[in-house]
Amino acid sequence: MVQNTGRPGYLQIADELRGQIRSGALPPGQALPSIAQLCQRYEVSASVVKSAISVLRTEGFVIGQQGKGVFVRDPAEVDAQPRSGSERAEDSTEQILKQISQIRAALGDLGNRLADLEAAVFQEPKRSGRRDT
Repeated sequence: MVQNTGRPGYLQIADELRGQIRSGALPPGQALPSIAQLCQRYEVSASVVKSAISVLRTEGFVIGQQGKGVFVRDPAEVDAQPRSGSERAEDSTEQILKQISQIRAALGDLGNRLADLEAAVFQEPKRSGRRDT
């Protein structure tokens, strides 16, 4: 079942199937469960399952054969492939979060510096308790 984690369902399904392929639970040459079976297992629509399979196909973990199904590729072929898109995305996400943290710190520093500058330039005259009339 797909969890409500903020991560798209098709990526959750692709992650799980990828894990099964890597662990050997889905051995090379074995057909993936049908789209209908995957829909029922994960409680999602066919388009979500098709998107997950498309991710795995793009990453080289599976290969489709028209009219026959989608099959797990040989691990030697899979290992020769570059890192998966989701693995690259996780690295990119970590880098982006680090950059956001650095930007926040820089903005905080700039805000403090601007406040100091405004205080120096726009000093309000000190007011005494009496009014000049």
